[in-house]
Amino acid sequence: MTPSYFERLDANRFKPTAHASGAWRSDEQHFSPLGGLLVHAIERSGARPGLLMSRIGFDILGKIDLDEFEVRVETVRPGRTIELVEATAIIADRPVVRARAWYLSAQDTSAVAGGGAEPLPHPDTLEPWAMSSLWSGGFIASLDARTVGDPQPGRTTAWVSTSHDLVAGEEASPLASFIALVDTANGIAVRQDPTEWMFPNVDLTIHLHRQPEGRWTGLDTSVVFGGDGRGITSTVLHDTRGPVGRAEQMLTVRPLAR
Repeated sequence: MTPSYFERLDANRFKPTAHASGAWRSDEQHFSPLGGLLVHAIERSGARPGLLMSRIGFDILGKIDLDEFEVRVETVRPGRTIELVEATAIIADRPVVRARAWYLSAQDTSAVAGGGAEPLPHPDTLEPWAMSSLWSGGFIASLDARTVGDPQPGRTTAWVSTSHDLVAGEEASPLASFIALVDTANGIAVRQDPTEWMFPNVDLTIHLHRQPEGRWTGLDTSVVFGGDGRGITSTVLHDTRGPVGRAEQMLTVRPLAR
């Protein structure tokens, strides 16, 4: 069977596999595939004809244990042209991640489309990059990563993809599969050695001006650390056709205890 990040237990409950384990701690989930799963759950919660998921914001509310969890989905603001949907991941009766997705109506604006960044070199033209040399965990080990040039502290452009299913035996949409890899951005352009400094993100916000296609997620990423314990990871998102949107992550920066 194709490896997967999650197994479905019932209509609303899931179990993470070892491939979902985190980069900071082996007993935690990496947030990236869980973000994709929440999008998968939102998409399966009901048809929204003529609407496109255009912005999704994730708030990470606490430690995401490598344990069974429930996903609850609620339409907060229904509408024909604009809709807001919320999904919450809950472990042991404690919300650990909350996602809010804005849907906007699809319109033909091809005559005025433009203004995005230049496309990235195609991943097939690039050499593999072993992210596991920098990060541990089952999720990182599951990735096919390729960089555009050499990774630099605070500035890296890379493609990531995976052969793993999001949920065992289920087909995920290109959007859910794409978003399941976006949180990787905070790990490709590290400013400091992660064995000496922690800089986990407390959120992830994605804005899309085009629906992503294909199996590759392109991350053109810059990382800034401030002087008072905060940082920001900013990414222009690409598929192999070109740019699709942007992502921002707020970081809590702190030295590791010795």
